Amino acid sequence: MSNTGAMYVIQCNYCTKSLSVAPFAQTIRCHGCNAINSIRDNKISTIITTPPNGTNRNHIYSDAKGVHIPVFWKRRSNSNSPKAVSPRSSKGMSLPSISEWKVKPGKRALLCGVSYNKQKFRLKGTINDVESMEKLLIGDHFKFPSSTVYILAEDERYHHPTKKNIQAALKWLVKDCQSGDSLVFYFSGHGLRQPDFYQDEHDGFDETICPVDFKTEGMILDNEINDTIVRPLKKGVTLHAIIDACHSGTILDLPLIYNIKEDKWDDNRPPSGVYKGTSGGLAISFSACRDDQLATDTTAFTEEMAGAMTYTLKRAIEKNPKITYLGLLTSVHDEVKRANEARCFNKLREFFHRKIVQEPMLSSSHEFNVNMELKL
Repeated sequence: MSNTGAMYVIQCNYCTKSLSVAPFAQTIRCHGCNAINSIRDNKISTIITTPPNGTNRNHIYSDAKGVHIPVFWKRRSNSNSPKAVSPRSSKGMSLPSISEWKVKPGKRALLCGVSYNKQKFRLKGTINDVESMEKLLIGDHFKFPSSTVYILAEDERYHHPTKKNIQAALKWLVKDCQSGDSLVFYFSGHGLRQPDFYQDEHDGFDETICPVDFKTEGMILDNEINDTIVRPLKKGVTLHAIIDACHSGTILDLPLIYNIKEDKWDDNRPPSGVYKGTSGGLAISFSACRDDQLATDTTAFTEEMAGAMTYTLKRAIEKNPKITYLGLLTSVHDEVKRANEARCFNKLREFFHRKIVQEPMLSSSHEFNVNMELKL
């Protein structure tokens, strides 16, 4: 396994499912039977996706949303970066800087939709996604104050979802949080994976979200997201994350994953032993798919482009305002599965050789009763 540019395929020692493994991974969780396999005890059956000699080591190759995206791991000097321009509201007034966003006890939310406008991997449904989520949160059911729900999107009404802005907004979300606070982080955009060099991941990959400027400024890793919005949560504070992106299964690096097939919580603590929990609060994440899967932006459910997970999640809550966590996970899973079986994702299925499968996931910092009502 000396070729660090390669990917390897092994068979699960328990169910014989084929698993893609990074060359430096020591263990991997099987997505078929959930068993943890030791790489040392397993024979390599195939070597795949080996970059040609001379390939730029700063590039990451991914099939996320069918896009080959060159990603620079090293951030360029700030002196070469364009100066941020303060966006203006529809009335022509400059928007307040993120550092001036209101911090109030109670409910607050950060909704981030990245469209990657004027780029070849543009997503058309993300602006619809964030505005749809905003309506859901400030509506009669969840009753978030509109003054504490902020959006990052590529629209003149909002701050743009650059890496700096997302990082600043994530810090705002948990700033001065106190017992009784309910926080929501929503992201709709591209998600990728990159090699994990710290033995934090069972499959050898860190999951990432992609800001609009990620090609020059870099991605935001799951480790950073965990440090920023999970670790600071104090006792009595609850965070719900809803991530509609490829490879987003463990994007918050939470220590527990709900196993819907066996109705139990699986251990997802990192092999390195580093602590990934909260400071007494509760973090819960709904993700569009497993770490090794793709998420879809589609018109399968509505005439407008929308994230499959976002649309089905919102519709399930509107149909049943008292829906449980398990009920929501099951409803989203079943709707996406029906759309896939009805071949609504045909073009994507053909492009990816019929690999499009999207299984929403639920993860948490602590075990909780998934049959209790969802409350944000």
